[in-house]
Order: sequence, then C-alpha cells, then structure tokens
Amino acid sequence: MATSRESPVPVDPVDAKYWEEVEEPIELIHDQHLVEAVLALRDVIKRSPRNPYAFHWLGVALFESDQLEAARDAYRAALALEPKYLGARVHLSHVLRMQGDVRGALEQAEVARRQQPDDPDTWHALGLAHAQRGEPDAARQFLEMYLAKGHPEIEVQLEVRGILDRLAPPRRRDED
Repeated sequence: MATSRESPVPVDPVDAKYWEEVEEPIELIHDQHLVEAVLALRDVIKRSPRNPYAFHWLGVALFESDQLEAARDAYRAALALEPKYLGARVHLSHVLRMQGDVRGALEQAEVARRQQPDDPDTWHALGLAHAQRGEPDAARQFLEMYLAKGHPEIEVQLEVRGILDRLAPPRRRDED
C-alpha cells in the first residue's frame, strides 16, 4: 500500500483502483450516513473482494454504528489482505480493548509500533491499552508522546488528559 506524501491516494495502480472504489463510501461516513456507507462498502467488497480499503472503511462505519464485533471482523479482514495496513491494525487494537481483550489490543498495537515506531496513533492505542491493563507508567509514557506529537482533535486531547490525570500518582499531603 504505497502512498505518496502529497496525497493519501495510493501510487500503485491496483491500490489506486481500490482507493477510488471507496472514495464515495468514505464521504458517506464523514457525513454520518453510516447505513448507506455500510451498504456501499459491502457492494464494493462484492465487486472487489481483495480491496483492503473497503474492509477497513467498513470497519470504521461499523465502529461508528456501535457494532464492535462486526468492526473487529472487518479490520481483521483488511489485515488478512494487507498485513501492513497500519490504520486497520490500530483500529483493531482499539476495538479489542473496548471489547475487554486488552492482551489482544496490546499485541496489535505492538505490531503496529514495530511497523511504524514513530506513529502517534499507535502510541495512543498503546497508551489506552496499558491504561486499561493497569500499567500507569507505560500508559503515561505513550499518552504523553501522543499528545506531544499527535496533534489530536480537542475532544481526544481532553479525553487523554483526563486519563493522564487519573493515572497520576496520588499527591502526598506535604506536596500541597
């Protein structure tokens, strides 16, 4: 899945075709027309069953529709077609964590980190999984890295800062 730095559109002809097939359904997702997006992506998959973008974006639409099991399966299908699909791997990590599979979430996030050590979204996934696992030092490390370099939206920043506040060691009375 080769993409140029100037454009998210893949430069490989097959990838470019796959990307073109999902552009309209992605717009539906952005416009919160999730049912229509799911139907459109399923049509893409019927026509182009080896399109990893279609499975990934189906996962996104299903996730946004609170269908975590189906989203998980879609991300796994994308990764079966393209094991280095970082976005699908990071999203799979989040879904597994939300389903209570913290071990699986950490495994997926670690694979993502090996693929792309400097990816802020991977740090976010690692931080949240470590936090859920009760490992505050590791969680704090990754979440602080994410805030420093990830440039998340304000809602995500507030969520991460809230988690960091809860992870902070309790203050001693003599520190007040």
